[in-house]
Amino acid sequence: MTAAAAQTPALRRERVRRLDALGHAARKRLRAASACVALSGWLLVAQAAAIAWAVQQVLVAHAHAHARSTFIALALLLTCGLLRAALTWLSRHLADTAVETIRLGLRAQLIRRLLERGPLWLRQRRSGELAELMGTHAEAMEGYFGGYLLARAEVAAVPLALLVAAFCVDRVVGTILLLTLPLVPMFMMLVGWGAEAASRRQLRALARMGGYFADRLRGLGVIRLYGRGEAELANIGAAAEDVRVRSLKVLRIAFLSSAVLEFFASLSVAMVAVYLGLTYLGMLDLRSTPLSLGAGVFCLLLAPEYYAPLRRLATHYHDRANALAALDEIDAAFVGAALARDAFCDDEARASRARPAPTPRRKSPRGTGEDLIRADGVSLRPLDAHRDVLTNLSFELHAGEHLALAGPSGCGKSTLLDALAGWLPAAAGQLIVPRGIRIGYAPQRPYLFHGSIADNLRLADPQASDEQLHAAAEAAQVMRFAQRLPQGLETTIGERGFGLSGGEARRIALARVFLRDPQLLLLDEPTAFLDPETEASLLAALAGFARGRTLVLATHSPAAMRMAGKALRLPAGVVVETGDAA
Repeated sequence: MTAAAAQTPALRRERVRRLDALGHAARKRLRAASACVALSGWLLVAQAAAIAWAVQQVLVAHAHAHARSTFIALALLLTCGLLRAALTWLSRHLADTAVETIRLGLRAQLIRRLLERGPLWLRQRRSGELAELMGTHAEAMEGYFGGYLLARAEVAAVPLALLVAAFCVDRVVGTILLLTLPLVPMFMMLVGWGAEAASRRQLRALARMGGYFADRLRGLGVIRLYGRGEAELANIGAAAEDVRVRSLKVLRIAFLSSAVLEFFASLSVAMVAVYLGLTYLGMLDLRSTPLSLGAGVFCLLLAPEYYAPLRRLATHYHDRANALAALDEIDAAFVGAALARDAFCDDEARASRARPAPTPRRKSPRGTGEDLIRADGVSLRPLDAHRDVLTNLSFELHAGEHLALAGPSGCGKSTLLDALAGWLPAAAGQLIVPRGIRIGYAPQRPYLFHGSIADNLRLADPQASDEQLHAAAEAAQVMRFAQRLPQGLETTIGERGFGLSGGEARRIALARVFLRDPQLLLLDEPTAFLDPETEASLLAALAGFARGRTLVLATHSPAAMRMAGKALRLPAGVVVETGDAA
């Protein structure tokens, strides 16, 4: 039994409800599109009646082609055709605009959820797989909202109207249509479970391949350096083959189910045609009055149209399976359906429950108010770690003070900076940071985007002038190497700072912090990989910039510790004067 089939009805209804909730922003347009589809279907009755009337007048009543009755029938047929064409276009236009709104809204919600999870959570996920959420998984909603929902509305409104019309003309034809109708949805339900499971496996394979390819593309230089090009190419080929096989399985289910549904529909239409034929031949007499040619043509025209909405629903039923599978994969990407569900709800209360617990912030009992950073018995544990790297840590830092975090590698300096930035909640104790403070953080491995150095700096302030940009770059010693580049600050660098040294990338990140004009500076090894002369110039500029601001920097440099004035020894948590720390 598949996973979808094993779910309880209540859980399946909840999944569909969450899927329908995505269309809340565009529900008016979806309802209007569904109404246009229903009206177009109802016009089929008038269109079939016009054709049957024209056939009856010309072939039975021998009316002249220019007779008034014939002209009325043809005019009605033309009017119905034009109205149906206009309604079809309008429904498609409304559905397309609604789908675009839903798709953009879903991507915005996914981005908000990624931002809420924070940088530490993002570091542990494959960027390629997360990109698939914005691409393939978001696109999977198009078939559901732009196809399945319209087909479902058509099935709910059109067949019933056609059935009533058929019963009004001939009860036997109406009975045949009524008895054969349940076969189609029953088969659709059975096929839907298998289609959903296959779609889920196909989307998972596609996400794996996308993530694998993106990661290998990013590390192409290392792969070539170690001679792993052929092996990785074979792995990518195997991943692509897995996607191909699973995609073909989904298509096979779709084609086989469509073929069976077409068989049932064709068999039902054939039963109507055989009944009408035997009636006209006099071999079957189930009526009290003779059946006119126009009535027979009317019933014969309605029969295939009666099953057409069901066939279209069967076609789009696989879109429903794809959308549900995509929603489940999005749930899985955010580690647990309970957390991921809030990404698609407007209920702010439930969303706040899903977020990590915020760092407690309150006034200090010593009366320094909101200007005090204080740790009371804090224990910190990196995400997915099995033990705390810092335990029972306590210290105070007043506004405008500078503090260096000292200690051996792996003692928790970067972890403490992450916690001060609000990225990592304390495992125990309280870490109090002033509320509403503007923070500038330059991590140990800053992320630089493909683009010019100036573009990377303007992430901190897109409206910054060229003078402000140059001043921040000068203070962070970026101009020391930028002036030697072909285009200065407009020189293009690669993703993750490709083409720059580690120290140069750190200086760009530091200039970005300067441009942000923060109240609290968090710097992780800002002087690493610098020669003594550049380090001294950078520390002098940093001391000038940090005057009147709160500064916390993790460092191994004695010169940086002396500049800070005091140091917090980790993991012991002892604050010492700079001379002792050095």
